[in-house]
Amino acid sequence: MRLEVVNPAALGAPKGFSHGVLAPREGRLLFVAGMAGWSEDRAGEAPGFAEQFARALDQVLAVVREAGGEAGDVARMTVYVTDLAEYRAARRALGGIWRERFGAYYPAMAVLEVKALVDRGARVEIEATAVVAGRHP
Repeated sequence: MRLEVVNPAALGAPKGFSHGVLAPREGRLLFVAGMAGWSEDRAGEAPGFAEQFARALDQVLAVVREAGGEAGDVARMTVYVTDLAEYRAARRALGGIWRERFGAYYPAMAVLEVKALVDRGARVEIEATAVVAGRHP
């Protein structure tokens, strides 16, 4: 009951995302709220972009695991960044962070540049949708 990646040849090979992900018939949808890479109520200075990306991913995965899922159950992600140029400049580091958590799997994904995030100092926020086969009522 795994997710099936859908990448039509006519759209070209995606890099760092999948064009679509088909959920199995069995499973429960889990909608993960936006997880910020920094919270303004923390002490100290906000960490750099790559560390915030890692923190946001870890929070998404904490919610998925609490629901009985795993990284490969994440079907879709939206990554909000406050500076697209900073995201692009950090792609190599972000790729390493990604592979540590997801391996070679990529969900359907979008990256959007936004003016600001709710938490001051936050430069990245990630929301996700997962299809979890575990923990049924």
